[in-house]
Amino acid sequence: MTDKAVPPAGPLVTGAEIARLAGVTRAAVSNWRRRYDDFPAPAGGAANSPLYALTEVQEWLDRQRKGREVSPETELWQSMRAVYGEQMIAGLARTAAVLAGEPGAGLPDELAVRLEEFVRSEDPVALVDGLTERFMDSARRAGSDQVTPERVVRAVCHFAPDLPAGATVFDPACGIGVLLLSVAAREETRCRGQETDEDSARFARLRARLRGRPEVRVVAGDSLRADAWPDLRADLVVCDPPAGVTEWGREELLLDSRWELGTPSKAEGELAWLQHAYAHTGPGGQVLMVMPASVAYRKAGRRIRSELVRRGILRQVVALPPGTATSHALPVHLWCLRRPENAGGVDTDHTVRMIDLTGNSPDGSLEPRPDQVADVPLIELLDDTVDLTPGSHLRSRHRDFPGEYAALREELEDEIRRLTALLPELAAGGGPGSLDGATTSVADLARAGLVTYDGPEPVSASEQLDTDYLRGFLRSSANTRRSTSSSGTYRLDGRGSRIPRMGVDDQRRYGAAFKNLSLFEEGMRKVGELSRQLAEVARDGLATGALTPEE
Repeated sequence: MTDKAVPPAGPLVTGAEIARLAGVTRAAVSNWRRRYDDFPAPAGGAANSPLYALTEVQEWLDRQRKGREVSPETELWQSMRAVYGEQMIAGLARTAAVLAGEPGAGLPDELAVRLEEFVRSEDPVALVDGLTERFMDSARRAGSDQVTPERVVRAVCHFAPDLPAGATVFDPACGIGVLLLSVAAREETRCRGQETDEDSARFARLRARLRGRPEVRVVAGDSLRADAWPDLRADLVVCDPPAGVTEWGREELLLDSRWELGTPSKAEGELAWLQHAYAHTGPGGQVLMVMPASVAYRKAGRRIRSELVRRGILRQVVALPPGTATSHALPVHLWCLRRPENAGGVDTDHTVRMIDLTGNSPDGSLEPRPDQVADVPLIELLDDTVDLTPGSHLRSRHRDFPGEYAALREELEDEIRRLTALLPELAAGGGPGSLDGATTSVADLARAGLVTYDGPEPVSASEQLDTDYLRGFLRSSANTRRSTSSSGTYRLDGRGSRIPRMGVDDQRRYGAAFKNLSLFEEGMRKVGELSRQLAEVARDGLATGALTPEE
């Protein structure tokens, strides 16, 4: 008999969790795995995402005293922070230039010496990756959108199409190249990028060079105003554009040929970036665009959204989980476009796939469940609003109309039966005015200490006065008029209101009837809302075919 491997006792941890445990970056943990032969072997997981036994990791950290002393990488980062402060990108670019062997990188002598000592024992690529990770963490904690958040990168990579060998990937707002290099991870993939900030573009280029990616080319400049790649037609364009920017150059770009779907308004800068990305695809080329959720329904962008749908360009919209964009709390979508293969540029023989992941954890699976997906025909999207929010299309498609209709109908019938039972049995009285004789004002009752107030409403403070009786008479038409001021304001306490005098037993008899009437009124409001919901479910169910009239 073959002995089965005994699974490790205790919990397992990822490389990221080891980094948090030791107070270092994940790049440092990767470096430990290469440098130290006694680093714990993986106890589970996959080749690209190994898991380690927590007890073994803790013992190794204790032996190595990792996490108990400041690492050289941490010292270098702290020194760079002291020199560059808010201009950390410039420091990263100059550090990468030194590591890449560029002459005259412009690094201060103290940092240059520290860096030279560091690279004698550390891998330059691991160092740059570690510094990049620290920068991304600091940007995330500061709420900055200077770099694409890790969760957004993960989502784009998950939904990105498989690329053929030698494919071209373009990012027109690439920042430091995190999204571009993550999506185009294969070395044979041609990468092109543009970034407004010169230091960010330089760092992206140098980081790629250190990784042995000479096919990566990133230039500095404003992509919308000064497109550096006018003739580029990529197989895939990925972009996390600046959000909420109104000064994107609309006035000077009104007649630009890139606006083939319509000229974006000043407030719709994201749709300008989307069309810029689309203009850089060839036939069959695709676009993955990170978009604020509001772009899916804002009135100003309706015409462009309509053209995206009508021409068959929009293929999929993914509503990502809350918390995906760590720099802010706003929800984000991922728009997936594809340029039609035919010369006319129209492909209407398809639906738009809507995926709603807003109920998922931001660190959970990105693979949607069947109830989170709907393939929506184009005609259903081309209405007055052209709302591309996935949730608005999934709710109607995955609703249990028969179950909802039956449950609402049963609830309405039960409520009506309950309300009917609440109505008091009332007999003929002495006629109008028969209780006007002996009355007492509420002001007199208050002065006598028989009435107090629980919030705005009066309550009895004596066993000789029934609260429901008091409130019932206060709500009568005559007392309502007395309690209403000349400005139309109504006060239930009604100091000038009067109630009839009667024994406490009669008060309780009247009070029970008044109380049931109040409960009846409250229940009728609920009946009204149930009736509205029932009619809406029935109407939508009949209109969609989910319900049908019985023969």
